[in-house]
Amino acid sequence: MQAIFGTTRSAVRPDHALIAPDSHVEAPLAGWTDTRGIVLISPRMGARFTQYLALMDPGAEAAPATRSVERFAFVEEGRVLLRQKAEKGGGRSELSPGCYVWLPPAAEATLAAAEASRLIVFERRYEPLDGVAPPALLTGRREDVPGEPFLGDPAARLQTLLPDEPAFDMAVNLFRYEVGASLPFVEVHVMEHGLTMLSGRGIYRLGDAWYPVAAGDTLWMAPFCPQWFAAIGTEPASYLYYKDVHRPPLGEPPNGL
Repeated sequence: MQAIFGTTRSAVRPDHALIAPDSHVEAPLAGWTDTRGIVLISPRMGARFTQYLALMDPGAEAAPATRSVERFAFVEEGRVLLRQKAEKGGGRSELSPGCYVWLPPAAEATLAAAEASRLIVFERRYEPLDGVAPPALLTGRREDVPGEPFLGDPAARLQTLLPDEPAFDMAVNLFRYEVGASLPFVEVHVMEHGLTMLSGRGIYRLGDAWYPVAAGDTLWMAPFCPQWFAAIGTEPASYLYYKDVHRPPLGEPPNGL
């Protein structure tokens, strides 16, 4: 349905945001070649991570990871080639739709588009944990990850894409709901979320607001923002989402004290 002139479903609030495709603005993505970016969530809105779309032309290459930033990339469309240096395992692997890669800070690997590709990317500054070695580069496919009933509900299934281990300070999951399924209660928690709807439709409660959402929408939820979702319509709904995990809620002490 065509939007009415001068209107949008997008909304930005102090503790949450809905960014709908009708308000997307493309711009060159710093450090990436032949790539347009759509920054959806960033520290400029109060988040502690960044989420963006990378729209890669054939032959485009991703910017290298920095010394402190970790990156998770999920392929929505196209084909992306992952190349690693010989001393880091070497070789080349292909990431097709539904594939993903987690790159540690300063990863000695590159991503290049074999054809026009669309990636959902999450980035944050990696927080080392005393006595725990940082993880190595990891790849996977959504088809290989079992969907577990969420809190015993077979109509709401959760796929955990990254290992649930202390070395990881981020989690990225896929959630699928049958029509009519919902979160069992309104959640309020310390974790922050970045979320993109992949399919279907639903209603998301964020704070005291209620938003109709559909495939292509992106949501930001600050820590302790009340949140709840229900799938509606004629087809199952699914979304990909990020949260911070496995780190002390107090954070690092000032000046190393």
